[in-house]
Amino acid sequence: MERTFIMIKPDGVQRGLVGDVIGRFERKGFTLVGMKLMAVSRELAEKHYDVHKDKPFFGGLVDFITSSPVVAMVWEGDSVVASARTLIGATNPISSAPGTIRGDFGITIGRNLIHGSDAVETAQREIALWFHEAELASWAPATKDWLYE
Repeated sequence: MERTFIMIKPDGVQRGLVGDVIGRFERKGFTLVGMKLMAVSRELAEKHYDVHKDKPFFGGLVDFITSSPVVAMVWEGDSVVASARTLIGATNPISSAPGTIRGDFGITIGRNLIHGSDAVETAQREIALWFHEAELASWAPATKDWLYE
């Protein structure tokens, strides 16, 4: 089974959308294996967004992600990285299809509610950055046989 990193950003937490977001991943059939509400340190934010460090929006991105708590999660399932990206929608909510998280709840690109790993390799790096292995629970939900052949 594949794993991905998902983060509900400060705007999603502040707007009370945590339950809605989690529900979409659960209804899709993915398994939650790690979750924590946390204040993000500047150091962690800079490491997480390191790929953008030379871009003009880097400072604002770090300031935003450290401005309020986030919900960091690890989800598991077959092709979960690609499927999660589909559930999330395009980076710019205006371009996101109705039915996606950003399409239904987002308004601007700077407040797009959620982060999801964009590749398996990225997911592995992000999971290791945000979680210790002991914080992840490997388990098989009772619905597994109804989801996978």
